[in-house]
Amino acid sequence: MSDTRRRVKVYTLNEDRQWDDRGTGHVSSTYVERLEGISLLVRAESDGSLLLESKISPNTAYQKQQDTLIVWSEAENYDLALSFQEKAGCDEIWEKICQVQGKDPSLEITQDPMDESEEERTEELPETSHLVELPPCELARLEEIADLVTSVLSSPIRREKLALALMSEGYIKRLLQLFRTCEDLDNREGLHHLYEIVRGVLFLNKAALFEVMFSDDCIMDVVGCLEYDPALVQPKRHREFLTKTAKFKEVIPITDSELRQKIHQTYRVQYIQDIILPTPSVFEENFLSTLTSFIFFNKVEIVSMLQEDERFLTEVFAQLTDEATEDSKRRELVNFFKEFCAFSQTLQPQNRDAFFKTLANLGILPALEIVMGMDDLQVRAAATDIFSYLVEFSPSMVREFVMQEPQQADDDVLLINVVIKQMICDSDPELGGAVQLMGLLRTLIDPENMLAPTNKTEKTEFLGFFYKYCMHVLTAPLLANTAEERKDMPEGSAKINPVCPDNFQTAQLLALILELLTFCVEHHTYHIKNYIMNKDLLRRVLVLMNSKHTFLALCALRFMRRIIGLKDEYYNRYIIKGNLFEPVINALLDNGTRYNLLNSAIIELFEFIKVEDIKSLIAHIVDNFYKALESIEYVQTFKGLKGRYEQEKDRQSQRLSSHLNKLNCADRYRRDARSLEDDEEMWFNEDEDEEDGDPLVEKGRSEEDFPESYGKYMEAKKVKESEDKENLPKRTPSGSFKFTFSHSAGAANGTNGANSKAATSASATSPNGSSAKSAALPTTPLVKTGLVGLVDYPDDEEEEDEEEEQSPRKRPRLGS
Repeated sequence: MSDTRRRVKVYTLNEDRQWDDRGTGHVSSTYVERLEGISLLVRAESDGSLLLESKISPNTAYQKQQDTLIVWSEAENYDLALSFQEKAGCDEIWEKICQVQGKDPSLEITQDPMDESEEERTEELPETSHLVELPPCELARLEEIADLVTSVLSSPIRREKLALALMSEGYIKRLLQLFRTCEDLDNREGLHHLYEIVRGVLFLNKAALFEVMFSDDCIMDVVGCLEYDPALVQPKRHREFLTKTAKFKEVIPITDSELRQKIHQTYRVQYIQDIILPTPSVFEENFLSTLTSFIFFNKVEIVSMLQEDERFLTEVFAQLTDEATEDSKRRELVNFFKEFCAFSQTLQPQNRDAFFKTLANLGILPALEIVMGMDDLQVRAAATDIFSYLVEFSPSMVREFVMQEPQQADDDVLLINVVIKQMICDSDPELGGAVQLMGLLRTLIDPENMLAPTNKTEKTEFLGFFYKYCMHVLTAPLLANTAEERKDMPEGSAKINPVCPDNFQTAQLLALILELLTFCVEHHTYHIKNYIMNKDLLRRVLVLMNSKHTFLALCALRFMRRIIGLKDEYYNRYIIKGNLFEPVINALLDNGTRYNLLNSAIIELFEFIKVEDIKSLIAHIVDNFYKALESIEYVQTFKGLKGRYEQEKDRQSQRLSSHLNKLNCADRYRRDARSLEDDEEMWFNEDEDEEDGDPLVEKGRSEEDFPESYGKYMEAKKVKESEDKENLPKRTPSGSFKFTFSHSAGAANGTNGANSKAATSASATSPNGSSAKSAALPTTPLVKTGLVGLVDYPDDEEEEDEEEEQSPRKRPRLGS
């Protein structure tokens, strides 16, 4: 069989009876050896991966819906759908399915009860007829019809047979004629039977039946049948609501009659599902899956048809932004867009992208900027919903628009500032709108969704823009409610600061602002740090520790906790300099012995400082507040802080004493005269041994020549010393020594006593007669300064030995 590829979207029905998008690809029908039959294969258009592999089973009922849909069930709770981009592709795959099953492609459902095995038919359907035999459609037989419809619901095969019978004989329309007769006669018993019949037919879950029942000439009669629930004393008045109360408002006249009919139908079917039909039980969940699909794909079709009508959308935007438009008309336009965006959620991802890009090109964001600033609460609420759809779809698109706005003198006209102002001015006592807007702001300023690969400067540019033009608007209520400085208050004043908000709604608003600022501390390290320092923001926030609303005090504490959690010494110095632990410790002491969340949160803050060993904060807390905290013994936190503090002091003392020991180790340089003479003799003896084996020693020289040569060398050395004094260590203002020369192996001999001659003679002169190592030798003036021993003697001795072994030529030239 030829391999036919068509572009499709694969859907599966989830547990909530909603269609999940599994991806876009190309469908083909081909023989699969592993499945031993012709199968439907869908390969993803992005990477060629297999999205679907489904064998066309002879017993599976495939349904063709709305020209571009094929729906079937793989298992009892696993429904699949293929949504084709083109009708021709759907027709071609449908013909392949029908060819495999041996069915007529003109049918909209492939399963024929004749294909069932004899065993299944005997077990499930004792009747010999291949179709369910329906009783005559008469008033007297309504009870029999109702019993039949109810009885088949438990058997999938009998449901299929009943559905075929109802479609083949035009039975539905005749039943609805009986409904009008019963209503005219006020035949309540017949009306109750018709309720059971129509409800059962809906539970047959067949799209072909829905097409008939939800057509313009039948749907209101279907709704009428469902009004007469036998469990109700009086029937509901659903038809009255749909025809009189629910008004279809055309913000712009819709000229397409098919689109208008589709909108009416979708609204009414949605009403049937959500309002009229009872919530399905666990055993009935699958009965209405096709009804859900019917509504879903209707919405897709409505959005697509509206989106394709450019004149319609252009006119809507023109009226929305026109200052002359009446408020009532603008309210209807905004509500239309809200519904339009809600319907768009049913679109496939690539179509949804195109939808929102179309709205953006038409100017949805400038329009929202206008309507969100209006006084009408309904308009603002609807505009907020539209804004949330846009932010959820593409935060970058919104950020790009905001940064392109002209920078006017009044920052309040900027879209983000309009959003912040609406959040601040929310009149709802529970601040429901403010909470929603705060979530949108968080999404916009979240660096995680600022995609660096596509635009590396987006994060830097937008955050710079936000902190320059918007942050002062966000923090204005916080700064206004913490305006007075608490340190000016006299001691013993009341706990509750007059500037702390006692109003619950204001406290809630400040808590939301603090939550957003805490988010900024975690994610905007550079910008928020500068803002906190410049505005002394933490001090203002900690004023709220005095609020009578504990949740607000906890928000202020959480803000400080996030700052300390960064373990940034820049922040730590700011906290220490401002003595900003004072309001926190006052709150802890004022809380007394109450074991509550505030108590635990404050103790956790100090526990974190102790565990992380933040030394600067530990020292500040112990030095300034330990006397007030030492009585708290039900936790070991503060004693632990004191312990850390003492340990650090001990370590510093040890370092200091070690430093002093090094300063005092000049004794290592001082030796008595006898020791120095012994060293000198040992050095000369060692030198004599080396001379004997040196092939380059000048033959005319004897041991007696060395003292004379040495005396001449010392006279030259004294002259050289005066030149090299600038290389001696100089005492710095801190009292330590600063060295400007490097140490050599010659300094490691330890022979730099007060009258040492051997030490100075340990340096060899260069061929031109200058001292090669004299700059590195600690001479007599060096000893007088009490020099710290800066060399490791054993190692340096080894280095000298190596140097002497590798350079035997140097020493014989000492007297040259």
